[in-house]
Amino acid sequence: MRYALIAIVVVFVSACAQMLLKQGARQAYTPWWRQYINPWVISGYTILFAAMVANIWCMHQGLQLKELSIIESMAYLFVPALSWLFFRETITRRKALAIGLIIIGVIVFFL
Repeated sequence: MRYALIAIVVVFVSACAQMLLKQGARQAYTPWWRQYINPWVISGYTILFAAMVANIWCMHQGLQLKELSIIESMAYLFVPALSWLFFRETITRRKALAIGLIIIGVIVFFL
């Protein structure tokens, strides 16, 4: 159970890394290749790499792949929430319903 909680934190951190990538994509850079090599993007991909290493460590410690895959679906909750918070992106009723179904699915899986 401890490693499942660590995996949830890792998914949240990965969602935060995606916010960094989005911020990097919102900037206008010249020359064009700076769009892919800037502090936001490099930070985001570095954090995503660290999250991948943490996921591998959790599996090495005994977290099963099927459990980790279900936990990673929590990103569908974290990313819209963070994008609403930081970028004021809208969450429609349909998205909210889908997020609710994902949460219910995660809970049912772990019962």
